[in-house]
Amino acid sequence: MARLPVHLYRLGLGPLFGKRMLLLIHTGRASGRARNVVIEVVAYDAQQHTWTVASGFGPKAQWYRNLRHTPQATIQVGRCFHAVTAHFLSEEEGGRVMAVYAPKHPRAARLLCSYMGFETNGSADSYRAAGGHIPFVRLEESMLAGQGPARDTERAERSDG
Repeated sequence: MARLPVHLYRLGLGPLFGKRMLLLIHTGRASGRARNVVIEVVAYDAQQHTWTVASGFGPKAQWYRNLRHTPQATIQVGRCFHAVTAHFLSEEEGGRVMAVYAPKHPRAARLLCSYMGFETNGSADSYRAAGGHIPFVRLEESMLAGQGPARDTERAERSDG
């Protein structure tokens, strides 16, 4: 079931997720092969062409570790592909992102914080404090063609890792 969203993207059903989810196609740090995972978009900036995502499994998540090794990747949002470069947010930036995200998506914010072991009281300050400990990544669209792993879904079929 955990891989179902990836399969839905492969079937061309990515638009079902709207702009709240994206398919991240990244390079495995050990294998060098294309890997993919579906991640929730925490923030999108249309003017800057950036998508901010959070690692709900912390800094040990395979996709997060892979981006640390090779920050160039490709994302699919709906049916559109974008070459991106990963930028890892500071604790302060992460706190600001979480403070903005929480009021817009209170249930998801509570679940994320609870899952990661952070207590919040619903205030902006408590979400800002929790957000400082959540690994956030800003995916910035690259204008250079050819960055990131191949978009070919056959090469990206393996689970992330």
